[in-house]
Amino acid sequence: MSMVEQKPRGISVQRLLPLIGIGVAAVLGFIFLRDYLSFQALSDNREALIAWRDSNYLFAVLVYMAIYVAVVAFSLPGALIMTLTGGFLFGLFPGVFFIVTAATLGAIAIFLAAKMGLGDALSKKIDADTGVVGKIYDGLRDNEISFLFLMRLVPAFPFFAANLVPALMGISLRNFAFTTFFGIMPGSAVYTWVGSGLGEVFARGEAPSLGIIWEPQVLGPILGLCALAALPIVLKYLRKGDV
Repeated sequence: MSMVEQKPRGISVQRLLPLIGIGVAAVLGFIFLRDYLSFQALSDNREALIAWRDSNYLFAVLVYMAIYVAVVAFSLPGALIMTLTGGFLFGLFPGVFFIVTAATLGAIAIFLAAKMGLGDALSKKIDADTGVVGKIYDGLRDNEISFLFLMRLVPAFPFFAANLVPALMGISLRNFAFTTFFGIMPGSAVYTWVGSGLGEVFARGEAPSLGIIWEPQVLGPILGLCALAALPIVLKYLRKGDV
């Protein structure tokens, strides 16, 4: 009895459909939702939002988290506003827990879509590369946790890119979820804290300082965490004599 040789699965339109859907949703969201997920919309509806939260706290939490997951999963505009809203409605704690959990779930959705559509096939090609790209890939895999934490902790690294790159490089879902949850916590805590003080900001008729993360007293500790995440990589290369 002859056996049919199975070819490894490559990139196909069917496998790309989830990623294509995310791209389409991102474009449509940018066009139609910019005015709804904005600081002005939050300011205009603040009293209604507080009344809605107070009427059914648990339901408000679940709806808020579901919207946040959708915003991240479909790369819709307004993730920062959603974080501020979480702080405004639920305070620094448990607000930051709701925000980090929802953001992680949304990031996992993008990660899985990219991994299914492109990641598996692309990572196999890179794995077979013996040139510079292959060496970079090997370095990433050898220091997976540290690199993932660095992508999350560095404020200048786009959140969307930090969801896609690990999927395309064949990173495991477990490590991706772990480093996403804890890696986005410092930055999320900063903006959740800003959101928790929006009541006073609204009362003064002002706008919050969204550039607070670049202030020395905030950026310094985050850079310290970046250095801590990079330390295992540096020590490994020092032991190998590569630096």
